[in-house]
Amino acid sequence: MNALTDLRREYASRALGEQDAHVDPIQQFTIWFDEALKSQLIDVNAMTLATASAKGEPSARIVLLKGADEDGFVFYTNYDSAKGRDLTANPRASLLFFWAELERQVRINGSVTKTTAAESDQYFQSRPKESQIGAASSNQSRPVADRSHLEQRYAELAEKYKDSLVPRPANWGGYRVKPDTIEFWQGRKSRLHDRLLYTRQADGSWRRSRLEP
Repeated sequence: MNALTDLRREYASRALGEQDAHVDPIQQFTIWFDEALKSQLIDVNAMTLATASAKGEPSARIVLLKGADEDGFVFYTNYDSAKGRDLTANPRASLLFFWAELERQVRINGSVTKTTAAESDQYFQSRPKESQIGAASSNQSRPVADRSHLEQRYAELAEKYKDSLVPRPANWGGYRVKPDTIEFWQGRKSRLHDRLLYTRQADGSWRRSRLEP
């Protein structure tokens, strides 16, 4: 474990100056996301989702971004899952994107609401049928005796819906994180990283400030 103290590398590939960053953080996120796509990174839309229970106990996991615009950042899951229960009790969340090859992070904090049923229906029906059946057959985050029980449930639903559409389960759908703050982090030489923080104001506008590394 002592070798961990020797693990380090220099960050020096890019910079993030105020003159280069968009005044709108959503537009800046789009710019960086498009650059990550063009770089052909694996799972470019993977993000860490951090939630907290009613008691303040934190929990984090990787989910996939499925929408991003002025209204917020969208992901889909089982509402009865551990993260769903957290968000019911404490409807705030933090998102983190880490694109190591570009030496970049984006941190997003904000309030969380469910997407509309129509939005959830539309996305659910756009998924591969196997994924639809997987969602319908899983009591996410709940104990299961063994894998065979899960596979049996999947097989039963696959047979049931082999010639028809799979209805979206009522307990499955989307969440939208409406950001209060968005921070862009660019790795720099000598650990003097660039950090630009955008904070939403009462009138909906954004105030930008530079943070020390």
